Amino acid sequence: MADCLFCGIVAGDIPADVVCSDEYTVAFRDLSPQAPLHVLVVPRRHIVNASTVTDKDGDVVAAMLMAANAVADAAGFGGEDRGFRLVFNVGPDALNSVDHLHLHVLGGRTFDWPPG
Repeated sequence: MADCLFCGIVAGDIPADVVCSDEYTVAFRDLSPQAPLHVLVVPRRHIVNASTVTDKDGDVVAAMLMAANAVADAAGFGGEDRGFRLVFNVGPDALNSVDHLHLHVLGGRTFDWPPG
């Protein structure tokens, strides 16, 4: 989509601190990090959000999860000793601000539940 921020990053038209990419995904550092590790994993193909994912998107969603694991591992937060959080935000109540499916990878601090 021509006016999508993340499509612009995927295309290389908008600069980002890319940490990894593959044929399905691009992962880059969030501009407003909420943890020492805060990376967004986006599909190269435009998908609006998690509520619009279909059975045809299974390969993309699997690739997003594998990229998230690779990002966390590379940062030293993977495995059972440390840990990390994965978050999909959907819609305005979740404060989603970009209508392009993205997975937040957060690590490097302890996360409370419920958030607050």
